Amino acid sequence: MPFTHRVPDLGALELLLAVVRLGSVGRAAAEVGVTQPAASARIRSMERQIGVALLERSPRGSRPTEAGALVAEWARQVLDAAQAMDAGIAALQDRRDARLRVVASLTVAEYLMPGWLVALREARPDTAVTLRTANSTAVAEQVRTGKADLGFVEGIRTPAGLSGTVVASDRLVVVVAPRHPWARRRSGVTAEELAGTPLILREEGSGTREVLDRALASFGGTAPPQLQLASTTALKAAAVSGAGPVVVSELAAADELAGGRLIAVPVPELDLSRPLRAVWPSGQRPTGPARELLSLTRQSRL
Repeated sequence: MPFTHRVPDLGALELLLAVVRLGSVGRAAAEVGVTQPAASARIRSMERQIGVALLERSPRGSRPTEAGALVAEWARQVLDAAQAMDAGIAALQDRRDARLRVVASLTVAEYLMPGWLVALREARPDTAVTLRTANSTAVAEQVRTGKADLGFVEGIRTPAGLSGTVVASDRLVVVVAPRHPWARRRSGVTAEELAGTPLILREEGSGTREVLDRALASFGGTAPPQLQLASTTALKAAAVSGAGPVVVSELAAADELAGGRLIAVPVPELDLSRPLRAVWPSGQRPTGPARELLSLTRQSRL
């Protein structure tokens, strides 16, 4: 049942109780932090709102009328309930701030998240963080259904039903073992040749696959893969073994490229860059430790 216009707000009820307790509008005004004229005006407004006189005023001070005493007793119960509710909300916030559920795509989870979580631990040592990994489609679904407080995805756009912000950038590279024929091509391969070659790829639904499929769409599309693997580590191992060309995150392949275990093959016609995003449900904003983690990702780009 909705409240009627006769119910005063909590601030007005608090002022009335202070007047009843202290016997003076002036002293009550000082206690609640307003001027005496403002307090008097608020009491008169409350009397008009309720429709009865609440105080009897005299040179010696103010005391409640019979109706005022009754309203003051109700006000005391309302304020006690409001204080209990305020304490309960604070407890809920403390419980929320004591945990953080994060789900991230493999590239973000393996190569960026560790540094961010170390920084979060320093800022919020009492927050217990749970990190799960999934491909970008599954990350988006977990955030949409409330199974995670914050998600991190790879891909071209923010998933439907979510809000997000770019926290880092990456690009895909075609890599092969040093003995693969493509490793000796200084000019790389054409987009058509890449599109027509069975590659070793991540599964559909991953951000890596989405970016590659879109880039090759105008060149005949991605050929049926030689293998589909569900982890970046497995992709790199397959490439190092000489199983065939692999498309993988440059962040993920940095050590293997630097050590010569893998060779990057240029594809001059393709832009394989991609943003990495933090995502959360549309219409909401990250709060507590989720907001803190989001802030740390932004600081890492400065």
